[in-house]
Amino acid sequence: MIFGLGIRHVGERTAQILAQHYKSMANLSRASKEDLERIFEIGPVVAESIYRFFSQDENRLVIEKLAQAKVNQEIREAARKSDRFQGKQFVLTGKLPGMTREEAAELIESHGGKVMATVTKKTDFVLAGEEPGAKLDQAKKLGINIMDEIAFRKMLEAP
Repeated sequence: MIFGLGIRHVGERTAQILAQHYKSMANLSRASKEDLERIFEIGPVVAESIYRFFSQDENRLVIEKLAQAKVNQEIREAARKSDRFQGKQFVLTGKLPGMTREEAAELIESHGGKVMATVTKKTDFVLAGEEPGAKLDQAKKLGINIMDEIAFRKMLEAP
């Protein structure tokens, strides 16, 4: 729902981060810029955009109308399958042959991992498919573990 509101600079990943952090639209709408900036992956530009969105009467009215229409504004935690990837950060690049990147991200998160948009020194694994692009080059440069879909599936199945 957060993504669907069309908040400037808030894509699917940022909306997911906000939902997991605030758990409800009511909590998110009361967040200060400073609170938003303290969230990992939310910078000052995005925080300002979110804060400004919820400060506008017409946007608060839309959210209120959605609530009156019984649109669920609470997050339900997805069932976690394991903690196999707890504390691990993944970056996805390229087209995976047997699953979408969204499916791979859901699998990672359901096992406790996080999916990041960019490769950094903190990245643990890069899951690379066909035509991977610059993220693969950056991972090689930083010495990050790189795996294909087959290796990823083996990690999921390992005891």
